[in-house]
Amino acid sequence: MIKKWFWISIAGIFILSFTLRFWELQRFNTLVFDEVYYAKFAHNYLNNVSFFDGHPPLGKYIIAIGIWLGDLLPFGKDTVNGLTGAMRSPWSYRWINAFCGAFIPLIVTAITYQVSRRRIFAVVAGLFTACDGIFLVESRYALINQYLVIFGLLGQLCLLLALNSYQKKRIIWLLLSGIAFGASAATKWNGLFFLLAVYLLWAIVWLFQFLSRFNFKKLGLQLEDYLERFLELGFFKWLWYLLFAPDRLDRARDVRYFRRGYIHPLQNLTQFGVGQMVIFFGILPVIVYSILWVPHLLLDTKFGFIEVHQRIWQFHHRLGGNNSDVHPYCAAWYKWPLMMRPIAYFYQRAQSVDDPLPVMGPHLNKVGGKIIYDIHAMGNPLLWWLGLVALFFLLVVLIAQILIPWFEGKRFPYTANFNVDIWIALYLLVNYGANLLPWVTVNRCVFIYHYMSSVIFVFMAFAWLVECCISSYYKETRALGVTLTFLVIAAFIFWMPLYLGLPLSPEDYKLRMLFDSWI
Repeated sequence: MIKKWFWISIAGIFILSFTLRFWELQRFNTLVFDEVYYAKFAHNYLNNVSFFDGHPPLGKYIIAIGIWLGDLLPFGKDTVNGLTGAMRSPWSYRWINAFCGAFIPLIVTAITYQVSRRRIFAVVAGLFTACDGIFLVESRYALINQYLVIFGLLGQLCLLLALNSYQKKRIIWLLLSGIAFGASAATKWNGLFFLLAVYLLWAIVWLFQFLSRFNFKKLGLQLEDYLERFLELGFFKWLWYLLFAPDRLDRARDVRYFRRGYIHPLQNLTQFGVGQMVIFFGILPVIVYSILWVPHLLLDTKFGFIEVHQRIWQFHHRLGGNNSDVHPYCAAWYKWPLMMRPIAYFYQRAQSVDDPLPVMGPHLNKVGGKIIYDIHAMGNPLLWWLGLVALFFLLVVLIAQILIPWFEGKRFPYTANFNVDIWIALYLLVNYGANLLPWVTVNRCVFIYHYMSSVIFVFMAFAWLVECCISSYYKETRALGVTLTFLVIAAFIFWMPLYLGLPLSPEDYKLRMLFDSWI
């Protein structure tokens, strides 16, 4: 793809994302789903009213900033309500979420480009993210789940930029990465899963390097070389290199890398010592997380930092297990990938499209009325399901590349010999698993929106598969890639009434509810 068209495509994706999020943003003049908590909590911050919430405060800070700015603006006040605690328009407590959410496809595009250097792959990944439903719904209302993903992805992006940089620039990107990870955890605790992925990638790449160089016959020579370096450098300098620049202990490294040519950024993870990992991805996120609690603790002086965390922990333990008795939309982690139980954030009926928009609460009103207004927190089914197929295919490719030669008695493959697709597979699979598998041990009631931090990597996996088809030498394969892209767009348009809360007849509504568990 020509560079000019690359930037034009990115601009088009942003315009699409921005337009869908701001279109009739205040059309439902009520509090939708968890807006009954987060919009009110944001109002409390602005009015110095103490309260307790089961999550860290950053998401509510951002909504509060949006309300403060929205109240000052001269537009967006066609409809008002007093549900947050003061008379204001829904636009004022929703617009900042819509604005921030519009950038998610661009962040995905940037990450995909950094991990592959392929423009078509990056553009397709951004387009697919813009064509997903759950991210669109979460961005149009005063909810906080998208901020966990935004900051987590920004942390990943800054890390990749650091791996492609040197010296001062690398330090700056590492600082920004650690700050972003701390902000993700300060939105919800499961933001730490993005940080877990970083540690897993670091450990795996180190393991790969060790296995690829491990040879009993040469082990003595290698130890001898490291002992010589220890004597040359002295204990303190050797320890410094071990903690902060382990690559400096390997004198053959620069020559070996020079001969390899292109180095994938993930290979540079072995340049990070334990000390750097602890500082940038341990201490720094903890400091950021702690500082972000200060405004809340100054407002609510009844509980200190430790006590408020104890209360949050107890709150989550009291939520109960994953069954409909606790909440009708509880869905265990294994139901998320297949989208077995999405959530109705808003459901009301009207007699005709000419009637005023219903503004009652989010509970299901299943009787009466010939027109249905439903806001459903669900993904693009085709994108989610085909993305899982692509992710499984990447897993097979990764296993075949790494393990099969080893089991056949060959030496463990050098990571330098991995092609870019193997590094892409490793990056996507580790991030997907790190954000999903910890939920296996969680016993409280959980919901499909907890899958947002995982499914974003499913979008990238499917974009990889489509890009492979589009870049093929065979006309039929290229046609398949284009067809899959248009099918995802068509599915997004088909289910769009459920994302935007557009009026549907009962027949059209039933046509989109493919399974009873979706209702």
